[in-house]
Amino acid sequence: MRAWGRGAESARRGLDRADGPTGTVHAVTADDHRPIPDGPVAVLANPTAGRGRHRGLLPDLLDRLSAAGRPVRLLPAASADEAESACRSAVAEGAAALVAVGGDGTVHRAVQAVAGTAVPFGPVPAGTGNDFAADTGFPAEPRAAVDVITAALRERRSRPVDLARMTGSAGTVRWYGAVLAAGFDAIVNERANRMRWPRGPRRYDLAIVAELARLRPRRYTLTLDGERVEVDAVLVAVGNGASYGGGMRICPAADPTDGLLDVVVGGRFDRRTLIRVKPRIYAGTHVTHPLVRTYRVRTVTVAAEGGITTYADGERSLPLPVTITAVPAAIHLLR
Repeated sequence: MRAWGRGAESARRGLDRADGPTGTVHAVTADDHRPIPDGPVAVLANPTAGRGRHRGLLPDLLDRLSAAGRPVRLLPAASADEAESACRSAVAEGAAALVAVGGDGTVHRAVQAVAGTAVPFGPVPAGTGNDFAADTGFPAEPRAAVDVITAALRERRSRPVDLARMTGSAGTVRWYGAVLAAGFDAIVNERANRMRWPRGPRRYDLAIVAELARLRPRRYTLTLDGERVEVDAVLVAVGNGASYGGGMRICPAADPTDGLLDVVVGGRFDRRTLIRVKPRIYAGTHVTHPLVRTYRVRTVTVAAEGGITTYADGERSLPLPVTITAVPAAIHLLR
């Protein structure tokens, strides 16, 4: 990774609505609001998130967290892998809560440690893409988000939301909170991450141009709650949340509290159509395009011809095929 925890700026897609198999909606009840036990708050902070523009805020954010009346422990980490390991160790050693200061990439690493546990989590949006925090109701300003988290810690409350659990062909399990990309956008990110020049956002622009030149639909096999569908597509996204890439509403109807995944498939787009549809993703209106299909399921397996590495929460993840399952109330947020 170029700077740990910084998600790649995704390339985009375009995509109609044909609701497929559906699952049971998860209802939030009073029993879901777990009290928070005593103990320290572990904080993962990515100083390079958002190109470092919030780096100077960290001391103030830590002071605000300490107002909850708990010890605050800043986790040491020099890489993305070290960050994830530090989060896992903090949870294993009895942290009462975990807070991540950064973008979706930072959140993605922290989520691996708390998914499926009783340890509550607070995302502080400080990256170039903060889609998970936005889609789960946190303020966009970092200090305001910390104040929400601090109040929840003080009042010992948390709220459940769903996560998506990915399982690869080798049995590897990863979690994500926002969107999994498995089409053109993932291919662009993979190319950009292989490039050594230029640095910065221009690298993604060049990767988009290169992949547009070789754009072609691929044959995907989707197994949607047991129903097999084959489709030629350019774009495939599986959303627990609605957005990726810093506010692009690729799965606009996705709800991280309904116990379901939204699958958005953009079919045989040519270059001109893809370029024309791309801006509509920000408003989520691409789903009305006749080449777009959407499905709502509890579990989906995605396979494709050729090698595609998926990107989850903007982070490089598992190669296809993967099985993604919605896990209701898999994480408790400090709100």
